[in-house]
Amino acid sequence: MARSKQFDESEVLHKAMQLFWEQGYEKTSMNDLVEHMGIHRRSLYDTFGDKRTLFLKALERYSDIMEARLSSGVARSESAMQAIRFLFDFMIEGYDDKPSGCLFVNTAVELGPRDAEIGEKAVQGFTDTEQLLTDIIGKGQQSGEFKTKLDASELAEHLHNTLLGLRVQGRASVDKEKLHRIARLSLTSLNQ
Repeated sequence: MARSKQFDESEVLHKAMQLFWEQGYEKTSMNDLVEHMGIHRRSLYDTFGDKRTLFLKALERYSDIMEARLSSGVARSESAMQAIRFLFDFMIEGYDDKPSGCLFVNTAVELGPRDAEIGEKAVQGFTDTEQLLTDIIGKGQQSGEFKTKLDASELAEHLHNTLLGLRVQGRASVDKEKLHRIARLSLTSLNQ
């Protein structure tokens, strides 16, 4: 007779995601995962498969969380500029239960060159953020809020590159005041 799970699958996946985010894939051992997730090794394998499969599921979890939080913040914004400022502030300030930096950035740097499938997951995360920026910029241009005549998608690529740089510097514990200065200067491109 099969035993029922004695843990919440979503909760332990979240714990694995946070550990991978904090330590990276290579530095996170199966023992680290078992201890941090608070489940037995056999349960980990039975539920999530091997370490790589667990990591892919953790990336999907991260993507879902980021999409929900970013979409929610943008939806609450009263203007296109407020929506973009929200994105920049979110990337700089983050939220309470997270390690610093960005799991997609960390993954792209650590594993992207060696694992095409994992690298593609990181790139998809980048693409989703660029599309969100493109949509916001396009709305701001249509409403006349943004004066720039630059192509919305090209401007989104530029702003996204700035966001990625902010996430990397955040991981290195650069002063947040400096990061906010960089963000403010970058946002001037919307009205040039």
